[in-house]
Amino acid sequence: MTLVLWASAFVAIRHLGESFSPGALSLGRLLVASLALGAVLVARGGWRGPSRPDWGRLVVIGVLWFGLYNVALNAGERRVDAGTAAMLIQLAPVLVAMLAAVFLHERPTLALGVGLLVAFLGVVVIASATSEDAGRDVVGVALCLVAAAAYAVSLVVQKPLVARLPAIQVTWIACTVGTLSCLPFTGSLLDSVGSASAVDLWWVVYLGLFPTAVAFSTYAVALKHMSAGNLSVTTYLVPPITVLLSWLVLSEAPPTLAYVGGALCLLGVAVTRRRPPDRGTAAAPAVGKEAST
Repeated sequence: MTLVLWASAFVAIRHLGESFSPGALSLGRLLVASLALGAVLVARGGWRGPSRPDWGRLVVIGVLWFGLYNVALNAGERRVDAGTAAMLIQLAPVLVAMLAAVFLHERPTLALGVGLLVAFLGVVVIASATSEDAGRDVVGVALCLVAAAAYAVSLVVQKPLVARLPAIQVTWIACTVGTLSCLPFTGSLLDSVGSASAVDLWWVVYLGLFPTAVAFSTYAVALKHMSAGNLSVTTYLVPPITVLLSWLVLSEAPPTLAYVGGALCLLGVAVTRRRPPDRGTAAAPAVGKEAST
């Protein structure tokens, strides 16, 4: 469900590109999410006070993942289609695997290195494909990659937090910090709300309630029970869902070569998830046979 909601967010952002500026859309979405999550927290109770180091992590996540990520992605989708943006964001799992190996002591492997190379090649292919089309440009690709980097760093920073604090509390605090970081766009948001259609306003509410409040909270719950690297790989299901939704709702699709790049990204992550054979298990039958003789 989380992946479907995030896929739908790419389509909604693309749709709202003409009605809301990147900053205004970020502020509107985060404001709705912060209010919704805050109401749930009040109803549930059981607040657990973060420590001083925890607050530092929460601010980093709020500014990067909820603030910078949203603004960069919104700006990027004004230049590239929803499917391409979703593919570019999928550089993040490879970055997560690399950062987790350094900061979370998740074991690096040869497969990880090969996967990094293949996935990076996929991003290069996507960038080349989109820059050749008059409706897309390198700036849009770069903005999506900035969003991917913000997501990757934030996921690694968040991992230790969800082990100590409730997932919904972590999400609400970070979302509220992101909202505060987007307050300079208040004037733009008010102007956009005044001129937007009722349908577009409901799209903003949808973005805040579901792809933000619900999806980010459930993702944080999953992060508590999975390694950062393993969880981030699951988002590679987002691009094909996004492409399908984009075709159904917006009647648009990435250029053909971008699919090749997306496939390379998928292949790269598949390679990173390969596990070496258990030599001890493989050798057991031979040892047993020798003993029986």
